[in-house]
Amino acid sequence: MKTTIRILLGLAICFLTYLCIMSVVTPIRFEEQRTIREEAVVKKLINLRTAETEFKAQKGYYTANLDSLILFLKTAKKKEVIKEGALTEAQLEAGMTEAKAVKIIQRGKEKEIKANGLEGFRRDTIYNDMITSLYKGEYTPENIDEITRIPYTDGVRFETEVNNGYTTEKGIKVPLIEVRAHFNTYLADQDAQELVNLIDKEEKLEHYPGVKFGSVEVPNNNAGNWE
Repeated sequence: MKTTIRILLGLAICFLTYLCIMSVVTPIRFEEQRTIREEAVVKKLINLRTAETEFKAQKGYYTANLDSLILFLKTAKKKEVIKEGALTEAQLEAGMTEAKAVKIIQRGKEKEIKANGLEGFRRDTIYNDMITSLYKGEYTPENIDEITRIPYTDGVRFETEVNNGYTTEKGIKVPLIEVRAHFNTYLADQDAQELVNLIDKEEKLEHYPGVKFGSVEVPNNNAGNWE
């Protein structure tokens, strides 16, 4: 009997020790994974913000349809200016401006170009494909849809909401957008209790329980809640 009791006490001690260790280790592991994963989520959100900003610049409004956004990235062109050379202080003091210099170059008169010291000055407007212009080789037409997918999920897309009818007190129409990734998406496979605690904490603070940028309620310059 005594032997049995000793064995049971030993097992109980081991179990309690395990629980104590896990009570410390589990939150640490959870936060480590949260940090790693949110870095990836934020990167995707920044990419989406770049795309939506360009979409609005060309069309005048945001889109909540991510398929439309991807089609835009694949088919639209971005206007870019190739710049070579710069005006010197002396040229600027003499009244030369970028606009004047461009006109001189466009006229193509060598004597005039040389007289104004613009031999190495160049300003050309070109139109590049949108994906190359915005992402510099990070994405291609074949994988651009990945910017709509939340990392560490089974292809779940970011939640996107727009308010293109928002009007300020001064009567100015300002399109608004909000793009979100809830904790329940990219942390779904982590410790369930830690996840519940995290969501509860953020909701009590009246914070969005996840990562997002923008707001459909008030203009905030599409700021991210990680910034």
